[in-house]
Amino acid sequence: MANQILFRLCWFLCLCISVAIPSANAGEPILSRIAFGSCARQDKPQPIWDAVIETKPQLFAFLGDNIYADTEDMEVMRAKYALLGKQPGYQKLKQTCPIIATWDDHDYGANDAGAEYPKKRESQQVFLDFFGVPKDDPRRKQEGVYSSCLYGPKGRRVQVILLDGRYFRSPLKKGFKPGEPGEGYRGIYAPNTNPDATMLGATQWRWLEAQLKIPAELRIISSGVQVVPDEHGSEMWGNFPNERKKLFRLIRETKANGVVILSGDRHLAEISRLPADHRDGVGYPLYDVCSSSLNTPSGNFTKSKVRFANEINSYRVGVTYFDVNFGNVLIDWDQADPVIRLQVREEQGGVVLQQRLQLSQLRMK
Repeated sequence: MANQILFRLCWFLCLCISVAIPSANAGEPILSRIAFGSCARQDKPQPIWDAVIETKPQLFAFLGDNIYADTEDMEVMRAKYALLGKQPGYQKLKQTCPIIATWDDHDYGANDAGAEYPKKRESQQVFLDFFGVPKDDPRRKQEGVYSSCLYGPKGRRVQVILLDGRYFRSPLKKGFKPGEPGEGYRGIYAPNTNPDATMLGATQWRWLEAQLKIPAELRIISSGVQVVPDEHGSEMWGNFPNERKKLFRLIRETKANGVVILSGDRHLAEISRLPADHRDGVGYPLYDVCSSSLNTPSGNFTKSKVRFANEINSYRVGVTYFDVNFGNVLIDWDQADPVIRLQVREEQGGVVLQQRLQLSQLRMK
């Protein structure tokens, strides 16, 4: 209990900020249990929070579609956030650990929306209000909700980076060509190869480069949409292949070891891996753990007669899980070579997907 109180105190002393932050002090609590998830219908029951809380998270990261607002009316948006705030499980979570968040399309304001959404400035303030971001936080003045948090003492530092893939994002391009029958399900979007197309915008890219140069042993990059998969044709970084390559190149060039990606959006869960020797690789295996949805399983499969769903993803490790779920990042710092468990858990808390790593595996050779 004392460690949890200290951890929350450190949180409120503004460990989570949007600009470069100094290295953590030796007396800071060690972050070893992170929970995360996405896609929570605010008007439906959310029983999964009990299982999330059972894992004793020190931090919960909301990865987007935290509500389904889909509106340009900010009063409607506030009312929908209020429904999330009234969820008994969410109230318990707030008493358990700090909550950090980025957004995706539906809580941003419109399905699959990017920079063209007309109420993004207003929506940003509603988002920050709900998550209790202080009035003097840089996110109150900057464009976009991106932020970074650094936790723990030297040798056990965890950096959590929350990207904003909506505020600046260029238009999507339709026309994805279907593959041969049996290759896997595909969405509607084709790669936008326009050299001026962007996911993050120039300012956020510069910010991210500075963040990746901050000393840390483990770095968690959180994205509303998947980063490693690039074949399924739904929303993903692969819709903008030049930007996806730019992200991987930036990780390499800044020599940012220890990167793991968390993502959401898809109403499914899976773990993907970009091999170290991939032509766009970062120098070590790059894992993308997608967790979605917290209370609304994929209607494409679980509510139909489809008994097997092979959505195309040549980077997938293991299988796809289509029912409600949340994720865990568990770090055992007591090992000589710290052990990291990347998990997806079902509604009762059982582990359905896991990738077990040693921290040394996330190091450039």
